[in-house]
Amino acid sequence: MPELPAGTVVHGASLPAAHEPLPDEQIVTGSPSTGLVELGAFSGVGLGVWEMTPGTATDVEVDEVFIVLSGRARIVFTDRDLDPIEIGAGDIVRLETGMRTEWTVTETLRKVYLS
Repeated sequence: MPELPAGTVVHGASLPAAHEPLPDEQIVTGSPSTGLVELGAFSGVGLGVWEMTPGTATDVEVDEVFIVLSGRARIVFTDRDLDPIEIGAGDIVRLETGMRTEWTVTETLRKVYLS
């Protein structure tokens, strides 16, 4: 889907997101894949829907706020003195550029992000 036009509605939970496997160096356990639907920009901020299937993978984050639409995961901050967080539908999370994380997805996780 190209940019989300003003005055329109999409159902974020059912947007088709073509999945790709993660690079081997990011996978810790399982065979997780990710899908992405970019919806354009809003006042210069990227907007989209992202999804990850069950498994554990590492990542280096960008500045982002996201709202979990569905699924469950645990995020461990591997380079910060922060407690791990458990996330699920309805949760709002803020990440910042450079955070190193390990995501363990137990139920396919789908989120709407602003970054």
